[in-house]
Amino acid sequence: MPDEKGDAPLRPDAQRNRERILAVALAELTRSADAPVSVIAKKAGVGQGTFYRNFPNREALVLEVYRYEMQQVADTAAQLLQKRAPDRALREWMDRLAQYAMAKAGLADALRTAAGKYGSLARLGHGPVTQGITLLLDANEAAGTIRPGITPDDFVLAIAGLWQLDPHSDWQPRAARLLDLVMDGLRAGAPGTGGRPADRPADTGN
Repeated sequence: MPDEKGDAPLRPDAQRNRERILAVALAELTRSADAPVSVIAKKAGVGQGTFYRNFPNREALVLEVYRYEMQQVADTAAQLLQKRAPDRALREWMDRLAQYAMAKAGLADALRTAAGKYGSLARLGHGPVTQGITLLLDANEAAGTIRPGITPDDFVLAIAGLWQLDPHSDWQPRAARLLDLVMDGLRAGAPGTGGRPADRPADTGN
């Protein structure tokens, strides 16, 4: 039978059901980590049987919401590189990651519970996010806007402070300062920066 891991494609109607469940679950779980499955299924317009065919339990749903959202965040890397210079794309992507981390803080308790049963959150969504980071780092290294040899793991460790910020505080200035410092560190020793500030484009002030 079709499964959510892609062993067989879902029928269009089944795919629509799945996407509706994920969209409703994201909204409900962001609002309340204890949102009941029955409420999510009802708001998604599907029966309990359809829900459980897609997600065998609540934890599986929570983790799939996380994977789905991380894929959306990762996909913006390629989109930004089509419209921005590599260093601007990287810095803007970092801002979007910060916005995601803060906006989805309501999922934190549900994610911790689910991850306790199914494994580390670091592994969930690791593939797509690593691909997005790699794309951005490779583009910047090729352009000479960051120092050579930065790995995705280096980058993730450098921005880990984002998850220490309180989403209910005035987090934006602190996040911006942290990410500017990270960009400065990435650019230190880069062959093509010429000492230009990390958070502004080359033509700033023209």
